[in-house]
Amino acid sequence: MLYPQTNEKRGLISLDGLWAFCLDDGTNNEKISNDFIARNKENISVPASYNDQKDELKYREHYGWAYYEKTFIVPEFFSSQRLVLRFDAVTHHAIVYINGKPAAEHRGGFLPFEIELTGLVKAGCPVLLQVAVDNRVSHSTLPVGNEDGTAFFGSDNAGVPSVEAAKVWRKKRNLPNFDFFNYAGINRSVRVYTTPADYIQDITIVPSVKGSDGYIDYSVKTSCPGDVSVTVYSREHEVVAEALGAEGRIRIENARLWNPWPEDPYLYTAEVRFRDDKYTQRFGIRTVRVDGHRFLINEKPFFFKGFGKHEDSAVHGRGFDLAYDVKDMSLIKWLGANSFRTSHYPYAEEMYDLADEEGIVIIDETPAVGIGAGDKTDPYRTFDIRSHHEDVIRDLIARDKNHPSVVMWSMANEPDTEHFPESARDYWTSLYEFTHSLDPQDRPVTFVCCQNNYERDLATREMDVVCINRYYGWYNLSGDMDAACYALNLELDFWQKIDKPLIMTEYGADTLPGFHLTAPEMFSEEFQVMYYDRINSEFDKRDFVCGEHPWNFADFNTIQGVYRADGNRKGLLTRDRRPKMSAHYFRKRWNSIPNFGYKG
Repeated sequence: MLYPQTNEKRGLISLDGLWAFCLDDGTNNEKISNDFIARNKENISVPASYNDQKDELKYREHYGWAYYEKTFIVPEFFSSQRLVLRFDAVTHHAIVYINGKPAAEHRGGFLPFEIELTGLVKAGCPVLLQVAVDNRVSHSTLPVGNEDGTAFFGSDNAGVPSVEAAKVWRKKRNLPNFDFFNYAGINRSVRVYTTPADYIQDITIVPSVKGSDGYIDYSVKTSCPGDVSVTVYSREHEVVAEALGAEGRIRIENARLWNPWPEDPYLYTAEVRFRDDKYTQRFGIRTVRVDGHRFLINEKPFFFKGFGKHEDSAVHGRGFDLAYDVKDMSLIKWLGANSFRTSHYPYAEEMYDLADEEGIVIIDETPAVGIGAGDKTDPYRTFDIRSHHEDVIRDLIARDKNHPSVVMWSMANEPDTEHFPESARDYWTSLYEFTHSLDPQDRPVTFVCCQNNYERDLATREMDVVCINRYYGWYNLSGDMDAACYALNLELDFWQKIDKPLIMTEYGADTLPGFHLTAPEMFSEEFQVMYYDRINSEFDKRDFVCGEHPWNFADFNTIQGVYRADGNRKGLLTRDRRPKMSAHYFRKRWNSIPNFGYKG
């Protein structure tokens, strides 16, 4: 799916700003009621989560449907153009109405969807746009919610004699099987864009390198047959190659490669023309593959220095905020990092554009977090998620396939691979093959493994890269770093025999900023630094460990519970992006570790 852009052939109208908004009271259940909205509406900002924009608990704890409304006008000079309404993300389930009539429905809260408005609206006339949004999570959503009265890291029926009694007593609320707040609403931009009647639908670019020359295999999908031309421009706006036809191979002599920062992330631009339409697609020439226990970018062994992140900030919640993205990218470089994982969902496209420009490597993850229900229920046989999971992967790759910053797909975070190992192996290996089949660049594919009995886990070892989340010394063997390092090495001995690249995609300790102790104990800044120094020392001894991603880049919000005081405090930075002692520790460490050839 092409990102909206303006040029001499295409126009764009932003619908971001103030919208009318109200929460459902349980009487409408997704059906738009103009009378109900008129009686209850108030202002809300788009894009942003609705949860923290109002100072009432009912917004924070809302469960179910909410309604957005906005009136806009398409300018008359767009009357000859094709019109498309695009939502960058609505969390989690959206039904869109145009002038009171249902126009589209979409499941999944982190990827874009579009509605063709041509023939539905008339230029110069007011258009009533209404969106019903459902924030509920369950065993059939991604991310996964619980349905048995227990939330992640907490119990829903403490002090109540039985689960059945608790279900009667408690009010309905989301019970996420994931450790981040279930922010909801129109979290990213809403736009109307135009194209000519005959238009460019999609562009696919696959780079390769031979000697000093770069090549791109390209494919252009158009709405109807016709002549296609492609002109490739350098970063300095010079023509370096041209081609005719909807698909083909283009040679770029003495190509400049896209390399991770601090090397040069060089970008080219392909200008595609078809009849009266034009679209420009940026791309980088770089290669990615796995060789034994090495992860190669441009045929050089790469070491991942970075973290898991979240789209999370005060007031906005999970809402798109370009200023925060720019700030975070600056801090990533300040820390000496070179990568991050989009834990635990695809991020806004603008962040990928920034990563392309700045040379930051991305592990691109779906919202399939929390697939598991204890040791008595096989989620792969009981959860109705497979078809939706495939749709999400298909849409993710369609959106992000041309970004040079994206070097690996992560199909999920922390699914249960221990209690039902055969079911898990069948599910993940088949989805692994499915993911590979969709990616034109055939990047490595993985999922991120939860702390488990790794000897029983039959799925993780089948991935291109082993990605594991481990909290030895925090959740396990709490505070005992000698025992934690011993247990970690027992596991690393196991993975060394698998002979695949391993990235520690999560490890860390909750830390209260400003809490200092002379003798490092849990929750102090000194303990967090000691924890990382001890664990990292074990990684440094292992050639097959090709990356370290401490959890997390910054503190973030979660559901309330006894395990969380004002959210998850494992950040190297506070939620408002102030460094803890551990940030300075990693800055010194990572600036001494090169991107390439660190372990040969």
